Amino acid sequence: MGDDRRWLFADQLGDHFLDGDDQPVVLVEARSVLRRRRFHRQKAHLVLSALRHRAAELGDRAVFVQSGTYREALDRVAGPLTVCHPTSQAAVAFVQGLPGVAMLPARGFTSTQEEFAAWTVGRGRRRLLMEDFYRDARRRLDVLMDGDEPAGGRWNYDQENREPPPGDLGLPRPWRPEEDEIDEEVRRDLDRWERDGGMRFAGRDAPRAHPATRAEAAAALRDFVRHRLPSFGPYQDAMLAADPDMAHSRLSPAINLGLLDPMMCVRAAEDAYRAGRAPLASVEGYVRQLIGWRDYIWHLYWHFGPDYRHSNALGARTPLPRWFADLDADAVEARCLSWALAQVRDHGYAHHIVRLMVLGNYALQRGFDPAELAEWFHRCFVDGYDWVMIPNVVGMSQHADGGRLATKPYASGGAYINRMSDFCGGCRYRPARRTGDDACPFTSGYWAFIARNEELLAANPRTARSVYGMRRLPDLGEVCEREALRGDEPP
Repeated sequence: MGDDRRWLFADQLGDHFLDGDDQPVVLVEARSVLRRRRFHRQKAHLVLSALRHRAAELGDRAVFVQSGTYREALDRVAGPLTVCHPTSQAAVAFVQGLPGVAMLPARGFTSTQEEFAAWTVGRGRRRLLMEDFYRDARRRLDVLMDGDEPAGGRWNYDQENREPPPGDLGLPRPWRPEEDEIDEEVRRDLDRWERDGGMRFAGRDAPRAHPATRAEAAAALRDFVRHRLPSFGPYQDAMLAADPDMAHSRLSPAINLGLLDPMMCVRAAEDAYRAGRAPLASVEGYVRQLIGWRDYIWHLYWHFGPDYRHSNALGARTPLPRWFADLDADAVEARCLSWALAQVRDHGYAHHIVRLMVLGNYALQRGFDPAELAEWFHRCFVDGYDWVMIPNVVGMSQHADGGRLATKPYASGGAYINRMSDFCGGCRYRPARRTGDDACPFTSGYWAFIARNEELLAANPRTARSVYGMRRLPDLGEVCEREALRGDEPP
């Protein structure tokens, strides 16, 4: 069993990518990956640390090749190889061009590409709605089901999981790893490559904050299920300046590295519900992120194809301003945006509502180029990969696909941020103001966005009301002029 040598990419590090306990393995660390993009320093550290830890765990079972490129490394490995379907379109094309390498079906997700393809044509389906996909996955995987019915009699508790934040959730800090000699070695190498090898990184270095081994990932999962999952549901869309983690799992980096099988996380959460240790609304919300949204995004990345990344239905062409691209949080006075950029600069991480309704919302309002923005998210977030960010940013966040993924743009003014966070109280801008020196840049930006895309939004039943409201604004001209004058200056 498992006699063939399995090549593991750096995001395929779990045992579920192998066929047996004795299967020989090839691991490749190619410095060319770090030269192609200006990754966040902590992302580069996490990926290399996880790769080297896995090589150390496997010992003599693994051939670990450190080289300039993948091709150079593979030229030094004798014999045929198998590899699980890579997670990027570019990597698949590379593998398909290699002699002696057989590509297996994808692993690390809860549904296969064949199952997704069957779902897309089932029941006369006219739209690929995530909710429909999620319900199908619940039935197929028998997750949170009581016989043929959903646990609790409902499929979705999203309406109950949108509570504004309390003053303090009162939760312990999330699990954190302790660095070891491998982490120290990686840090020395990154310092040297940056100093002598011409590599450039974004963000700031800091002690590793995410799992780099399967044992660490399992410990982080246990910690989340015990301490944070019960509070996850109601406040998953809320933000607190003093608590960037809140009840979020912070497990996406480990899952996307392949250190955790997502079904392991799903079953752990469901077990907590069945044992009475976590409420159904919280567990359902977490499960929906994994077997619903995560798999849905993965499959749409392949279903939409390579041209999807160039979608730009709103004609957004603004280059990312230098202060945004370089994570210059100190240049920004708007408290929510400054805080969000500082989270990325200092940690390479922020939870999903910060990404969507602060960073993505600001970019959408200003018409930032969606492909350039997706690349920024890919580089700067420790859990960012091509398959993750292209659908999430181009489709969900920037509505650049014209509604193929999401039914409306996720644009909002300062009122939303004021309701779902504690940022506005300490900010020089007022969320209710559209004009004047204290006008909230999210509020003025929202109405300027509606005006700029009036025709398209008026034809969408979910956004038509905003267009009607915009047409009644007595100061719309002043609002739009204010936004035009702002240009690429930080708010």
